[in-house]
Amino acid sequence: MPRVRKTTRQFEKDKAAFFNQCKARHAVCWLCGMPIDYTAEKNTSDESYNLDHLYPVSKHAELQFDPAGFRPSHTSCNRLRGNQDPPTPIGTLSRQWITTA
Repeated sequence: MPRVRKTTRQFEKDKAAFFNQCKARHAVCWLCGMPIDYTAEKNTSDESYNLDHLYPVSKHAELQFDPAGFRPSHTSCNRLRGNQDPPTPIGTLSRQWITTA
């Protein structure tokens, strides 16, 4: 039996507001950087919009309702990511170069 996530009215409002903001600014998928098809019904095709969480809800349930963790993604990119931790951004230093004293 699949696990059912909890929801609240506020969470639904926050999700809708986030979607409208992303659609208005034509936000790209945070995982692949390509445009999202905001004209397609949500979660219906690989290129359609899907709400992703920066930190997977399966690992960080306490962050599920935090809008600061919402990210726009393609349905396919979110599915491929699964419950992996956020990707490391390109350009992260391998060691600390700045001395703070």
